[in-house]
Amino acid sequence: MNDCAIFTYTNSDFINDVCFGNPNRSRFDVALRSGWTERMNTGLFRYQLDDLETRILPGPSGYIAQLNIMRGIERRKPQEILSVRQDFDPKQFNFNKINIKELLFELQCEEKCHQNGSKRKCKVIINVSPLEFGHCLLVPEPDRCHPQILTPLAVQMGIETVLLSADPGFRVGFNSLGGFASVNHLHLHGYYLKHRLRIESSPAELILPKKHLYGLLDFPAGYLFYTQGPNLDLTVNAVCNLTDILVDRNIAHNLFITRGCPPQREHEQSPSRIGVRVIVWPRLSCFGAKEESAFNVALCELAGHLPFKNREDYDTATEDGLGEVNIPPTCRIETARLRGSNPDNVNVAENTY
Repeated sequence: MNDCAIFTYTNSDFINDVCFGNPNRSRFDVALRSGWTERMNTGLFRYQLDDLETRILPGPSGYIAQLNIMRGIERRKPQEILSVRQDFDPKQFNFNKINIKELLFELQCEEKCHQNGSKRKCKVIINVSPLEFGHCLLVPEPDRCHPQILTPLAVQMGIETVLLSADPGFRVGFNSLGGFASVNHLHLHGYYLKHRLRIESSPAELILPKKHLYGLLDFPAGYLFYTQGPNLDLTVNAVCNLTDILVDRNIAHNLFITRGCPPQREHEQSPSRIGVRVIVWPRLSCFGAKEESAFNVALCELAGHLPFKNREDYDTATEDGLGEVNIPPTCRIETARLRGSNPDNVNVAENTY
């Protein structure tokens, strides 16, 4: 990738407390929103994204349904995925091949170096088939051609971008190979969604205190980590320890990063969000090339944000009807397996930490 604008930051730029209904925007928000809007206006996206038709499905889960027909029609054909550990293939599409105008800026932390002695850097580029306003891709060290497997740098940059935003609606997520990732080149998704999600305040049980590892109780079964920063090393290492185990066992997974309430506060109604929740969902792998017209359960759907690609499904969706879609049995089975409740007795918490 060629040079682009540099967005530098330190820990002092992190926003400690955000609140729904607060119109404030951080320096990061201004840079991302203005650059993204400029590129939308110049026609760099595959389709024009106006305000998406949105409705909240009746029921306790408060699923956010959105109609985005053009994403199903115009999106680039996904790559064929055969393994969670699939090697990077330079012949396939990757983010070193994009139009240079799709680059927004490079995030560069001035606070400290990461493992290899260099500054933390991450390219931010537009997703030309956007899910929502501001949909971008966070691509750490693209020139190193990492496959779509989480690294400590990727997790850290994902959490830090959420902390850099003053908008509680800015979320970041990751789909592994076999978990509906479309491109085998390390990247995370970031986008704005101006609705609360139940995942921000759903209760969790403490599994491993020294690693601040929780298990979600009443949402798609998975693992929860919580941090208020600014020192993220413990959280980053704990998340990567878990995802490394999943990769080693060829288990697909999805990750979602959002502002949220402390896990001890059940059913928190306050609009304030003082920390960050990182949720990891193990799941059975879905290999091959995904069908874009289908309702594929990935990072958004597991978090309660449901993008629909056709009018009929959007109009007829109900919480009861989506229960087994939004909480797929495959995800529940793998989480139970990892927590030691099947004959294999594989307990990630004890065996990893």
